[in-house]
Amino acid sequence: MTSPREDQDWMRAAIGFARRGLGDVWPNPAVGCVIVKDGALVGCGWTGSGGRPHAEAAALARAGDAARGATAYVTLEPCSHEGRGAPCADALIKAGIARAVVALDDPDPRVDGRGFARLKAAGIEVVKGVLFEEAREDLAGFLARFALARPLVALKLASTVDGRIATRSGESRWITGEDARARVQLLRARHDAVLVGAATAMADDPELTVRMAGLARPRTVRIVADRRLRTPLTHRLVRTAAERPTWILTSPDGDEKRRDAFRRAGVELIDVAIDPNGRLDLGEGFRALGERGLTSVLVEGGAHLAASLLQADLIDRLHWFHATTILGADAAPALAALGIAQLADAPRFVRTDLQVVGQDLLETYRRAA
Repeated sequence: MTSPREDQDWMRAAIGFARRGLGDVWPNPAVGCVIVKDGALVGCGWTGSGGRPHAEAAALARAGDAARGATAYVTLEPCSHEGRGAPCADALIKAGIARAVVALDDPDPRVDGRGFARLKAAGIEVVKGVLFEEAREDLAGFLARFALARPLVALKLASTVDGRIATRSGESRWITGEDARARVQLLRARHDAVLVGAATAMADDPELTVRMAGLARPRTVRIVADRRLRTPLTHRLVRTAAERPTWILTSPDGDEKRRDAFRRAGVELIDVAIDPNGRLDLGEGFRALGERGLTSVLVEGGAHLAASLLQADLIDRLHWFHATTILGADAAPALAALGIAQLADAPRFVRTDLQVVGQDLLETYRRAA
């Protein structure tokens, strides 16, 4: 008889395997699975690049005949619908597992309890909710697509102690140290896409890629919010658009010749309506990103884009790096004006983590309930 503690330990292992797929499996969720028999690991798997194979299929392939009579620990309800492969619930049944321990239900209407029902109908014992909170946090982007009809949106800011991101002359490299910049690479690797505003794109000419050894993410989408298509055609993002997915959120009324030039370079233009303030309707923009399968987007400034997202109540996670430097009131702020007159109207977040990263500090927040 497996104890609750053992179930938690094996589920924690499954969650660890699931994290290997973060940022590389959209539009699918990053799922992990371990198969355990007589207290020993006989198979493990995680969602493959682009969503295939599923974690259960990969784990069963490694387990082989040892899966018969074993326990499968899965971070998300096994799928029950036909896709490019057989349903995972059916694969687990065929393999002869005796028990399935699952962290959380799949909200996809094609599944949503049907996977559990198939397992139970086959006589398999089903245990739900083990390490629910941990698994839910890693799957928050996938869950957001069904709950909010858009990806999870995480904002990354890096500033001085007094909330400044550049000197009064515009110098900003580097506010934070090497360790913090390496941590940003890890953040990028855990998200499906990285988004910047047009001003940041033009000022920094960034690649927006994951450049850390062992963390290659060729499917990471680079996105620019650029209403007027101000991004130069010679920009690094445009020049490499044929090699890596590059999208621009823009107004549909831009110059058609310029739009064609971006398309020829390999850039996908996503038309977004203009809001009453004359800016891109970012809510519509993120819904369009969700329709294309993205489950999580990391936004890397600048100050005006960050403020616009906060005003639109679109930030689900906040990662704020603080350097051990002070620049003063004449330096550039991390956030543009929010126009808040009453404290009751201020965006609220709950701090979930606080870490020392080299000489810098990283505070992590989630949206307040």
